[in-house]
Amino acid sequence: MASQRPSDRLRTYIEEVELPDRLGCWQEDQARRILRYGSFVGSVIEHHPKLERTMPHARAHIEALEEKGVSVANGTVFMADTLSRSKGRFTRAWYAPPGGLWGSIIYISTLLPGYRLLAPLAVGVACCETLRASGAEAAVIRWINDVLVNGLKVGGFLAENFSGRVSGEDYCLLGFGINVNNQEFPQALEHIATSLSLQTGQQVDLERFGTCFLAKLSWNLGLLYWSEEQELQRFSNGSDEPNHPLISRFRELSDVLGRRVVFGFDVQTKKPQYRARVLALTNDGGLRLQLEDGTEVVEYSGEIRYLD
Repeated sequence: MASQRPSDRLRTYIEEVELPDRLGCWQEDQARRILRYGSFVGSVIEHHPKLERTMPHARAHIEALEEKGVSVANGTVFMADTLSRSKGRFTRAWYAPPGGLWGSIIYISTLLPGYRLLAPLAVGVACCETLRASGAEAAVIRWINDVLVNGLKVGGFLAENFSGRVSGEDYCLLGFGINVNNQEFPQALEHIATSLSLQTGQQVDLERFGTCFLAKLSWNLGLLYWSEEQELQRFSNGSDEPNHPLISRFRELSDVLGRRVVFGFDVQTKKPQYRARVLALTNDGGLRLQLEDGTEVVEYSGEIRYLD
């Protein structure tokens, strides 16, 4: 049986915690505008004791409402205490017992294509910021969708885009899995995964952690809209384009620059394509790599593993 959790707690948290935290770097009028842009996050929060997977559940929810001619609430979040058939990238099994934050959000994007593609980066930034705010100060992002603490994976994310069969609406499902209070892992994951509580030595208030994560997701998705607005204003004025603030934040939270890596589209089960050194993260979210023969390439999808 699903339960509807009120989003009032999220709005209160944003006003009392998230907004003040951002005022150290942003003017209040800018910060409030960014948070208004991201206020769709958590418009509805649906909680389940158990699901097989949250992303197929979210997609079925969209399809059922469209068949009835009912609008889908942008920012609807589906969470579950445990997942029985969870999957990561490339259909890899994802261990999702009680104690973690498992869920998906329905994101109906009205952004220009270049900004729409950055939405998955906003999820990674939000997760890393939440982990650091919860005591894991060593949390970093590994391009493109992993968050690590002391070299071990704590969080991962998926993005799935599709058009509504009835409405033609552009939907993006953003799935997230974060190990929060988990204490044990299957043998295959023992040396590559960890949890927030294992890293800090303390149990975490899971509901507060989830509220913090959604607040930071609200900020980072709102930042995409604010940045698009600023770019359109600069374009009309003929001004130069500065660094994108979300990309700048991603760079600050990532340990990828300068690292030697193997790159591929499934480096765990298939042979990696090549080895390279990471040169930069481009302003549109790509990874600029220098191959061993000196050739430079930019990748926008796939995955990496560190060699050093």
